[in-house]
Amino acid sequence: MQDPVNHPKHYTEHPSGIECIQITEHMGFNLGNALKYIWRCDLKLDAVEDLRKARWYIDREIAKRTKPGAFGIVDYASYNETYADKECGK
Repeated sequence: MQDPVNHPKHYTEHPSGIECIQITEHMGFNLGNALKYIWRCDLKLDAVEDLRKARWYIDREIAKRTKPGAFGIVDYASYNETYADKECGK
C-alpha cells in the first residue's frame, strides 16, 4: 500500500532505487533542497517549476557564500529583489 506521508510515489520512483533523502541529509539546507528538486523533477507533473525551485535554493547558497557576511546573517530579501526574483520572471 502507498504511504503518502513517509514514502510518496515521487520519493521512491527514481531509477537508482535510492531515496533522495539518503543523500541530501548529508548536505546543507540550500544544497540539499536544490538537489531534492532536481532529483525528483521528472517524477512530478511540472519539471520546470521544480527546476526553478532548485535554482532559487542554489541562488541563495551562492549569495550566502559570496555576499558580505557570508556564513553569517544574509539579507535574502534584498538578494531576492536584486537577483532571484528577476531570474524567475517576477
